[in-house]
Amino acid sequence: MPMFRLFVLMATLLALPAHAAETLKVYNWSEYMPQRVLDLFTNQTGITITYVTYESNEEMYEQVKANPSEYDIVVPSTYFVSRMAREGMLQKINKSKLPNIGNLDPRLMNLAHDPQNEYSIPYLWGTTAMFVDSAHVKTKLTSWADLWRPEFRNKVLLLDDMRDIFHIALRTLGYSGSSTNPKEIEAAYRKLLELKPNIVEFNSDSPKDAILEDRAELGAIWNGEIFRAGEERYTVECIYPKEGAVMWVDSFAIPAGSKNSEAAHKFIDFLMKPGIAALAAEAYGYATPNRAAMKELDLWTRGSPVIYPSDEILKKASIHVDLGDATAVYEKYWKLFQEAK
Repeated sequence: MPMFRLFVLMATLLALPAHAAETLKVYNWSEYMPQRVLDLFTNQTGITITYVTYESNEEMYEQVKANPSEYDIVVPSTYFVSRMAREGMLQKINKSKLPNIGNLDPRLMNLAHDPQNEYSIPYLWGTTAMFVDSAHVKTKLTSWADLWRPEFRNKVLLLDDMRDIFHIALRTLGYSGSSTNPKEIEAAYRKLLELKPNIVEFNSDSPKDAILEDRAELGAIWNGEIFRAGEERYTVECIYPKEGAVMWVDSFAIPAGSKNSEAAHKFIDFLMKPGIAALAAEAYGYATPNRAAMKELDLWTRGSPVIYPSDEILKKASIHVDLGDATAVYEKYWKLFQEAK
């Protein structure tokens, strides 16, 4: 090749824009995905992950609503899957691109919030239950109503979660935890106002830290946080209240405006590999919906009644459902509750 043509070819190649590395933007709860899992995915696929976190379903919903093409993966809880799907915010899952879907437990598939799993694939599941640090609290607790006892003033820790907190008040009053009756919702709000003097902190970022730093002695938080706090302090106990706990499933979903749904499917399928699913479950103390992954878990995790409560406890638990128009009623009273002194 003549020198001149070689020079032109090299100059042309150098002038071509470099191909940007393929990226996937994941929007997930804080402390809910091990960095090792993200690194393994990138190493195996070459896809770079941008990882962003949120503290509540409401925060995630508002961000995706305002920026529909910003994220490729989100992780809504049960009732937000149905809400977002109903509002056209999610695209349908192509199960033909998920060869590992057969690893999932059929009991956690086809639930009411997504009957055919058209829009979501389970990632982790768990409960919202009571905790108590018996180093400080000597009284035996059995009921959500115990949180209202006057001796617990400024000692109760709650999640910053509208549905879970209203569930507690509704069940204490004998109502459904997903009531759509405006009078019952208002009654729950007034019941929560009575609880306000006992509340020392709302925390959905890292509730276990509030326990281990002695900022709270009892309260209502996710069971994985109770499990992890109990690993560091044996006096932290999990209590499943007699009225029934909250059961939830957090699932992978793909926003309708995703710019890389192909990579999103690869990521979801990667998380359904038994060894990868086990890594995620062991890291945070939540239950895996992956039957094949159960064999990979260490005995301490697999045998924990905090992470895997009995069938009797689960039968009494309830799963939040989409409230439709009643959501606005909850939001009204939640705002009033937050503003109350």
